[in-house]
Amino acid sequence: MEKKKIVVAMSGGVDSSVVAALLQRQGHAVQGLTMRVWDGPVDVAVDARRVAAQLGIPHHLVDVREQFRQRVVDPFCAEYLAGQTPNPCVLCNKTFKFRVLLDRAVEVGADRLATGHYVRVLQQDGRYAMAKGCSRHKDQSYFLFALTQQQLGRVCFPLGDLDKEQVRALARQWQLPVAAKSDSQDICFIPDGDYIGFLERHLAVGDSGGDIVHVDGRVLGRHSGVYRYTIGQRRGLGLTWPEPLFVVRIDAVQRQVTVGERCHLDVAELTLRDCNWIIPSPAEPLRCQVRIRYRHQEAAATVTPLDTGRCRVVFDFPEQGVTPGQAAVFYDQDRVLWGGWIT
Repeated sequence: MEKKKIVVAMSGGVDSSVVAALLQRQGHAVQGLTMRVWDGPVDVAVDARRVAAQLGIPHHLVDVREQFRQRVVDPFCAEYLAGQTPNPCVLCNKTFKFRVLLDRAVEVGADRLATGHYVRVLQQDGRYAMAKGCSRHKDQSYFLFALTQQQLGRVCFPLGDLDKEQVRALARQWQLPVAAKSDSQDICFIPDGDYIGFLERHLAVGDSGGDIVHVDGRVLGRHSGVYRYTIGQRRGLGLTWPEPLFVVRIDAVQRQVTVGERCHLDVAELTLRDCNWIIPSPAEPLRCQVRIRYRHQEAAATVTPLDTGRCRVVFDFPEQGVTPGQAAVFYDQDRVLWGGWIT
């Protein structure tokens, strides 16, 4: 890459810190930018500032807590109450994070925005293409399918060709103060992983109880809120049954949770909304591999585009754990084709 003025989104973690150091060593004019999105137990800006100070680069902190609540947290809560199981990290990248970061990069006259995601951006046939990160364990292409061609043209992902051990080795070699910092595992605004507790603290759930019914229609028990359940859930149902039971359907309108044996989790096809095509939208059905959640083993399927922003997916073999509200992302080997939201 020619020498550029680059804004690095610095979270205070190892990945983004190595990105800043790496780009600086390549001769680019680097600035750090940290977004404060939530009032948590740890101030993410502290470590980002420390790294920026060691590197001798400017660092900016932007407070976007109110916007983040409106555009990410509130929709996340609303979808849970509607019986969906949203992925807030994918939603944040689509509707919030990259828009804010790119706008800030423009304000300071930067040529590019860089982040610590493990993914690659390529150019093919006059378009920008996205490919998985070389590290299969850390590949984060699933979370970035919604980036537009314009956004892909202005971002770079320097870690796309590296794995985590290489990144940590660089952090140690360059004596970055976060070299030994552990990776974050949970959603930034639910650091303890307690979704139910978070929803009950931030929403007026009121009397939201209803029936737990078997797929054959028999009422087996009561629940205290559909937001407490996800498709495929087995634990915590509080039911006595000859075979293990799983949540197979959630109806927020009827306040009903439907359970059944494992075979009832099988789904042969699904429909997606709000699809974002990284490749040109095909006119005919297309064969590809689909990932229906982040850690899911990709499955072979045939995809048929429907009306604007929608498509139909038919699996070669039924899949389990298909969950409305989650993202589904499509691949041709390493290349990301598009993604959308399961309805």
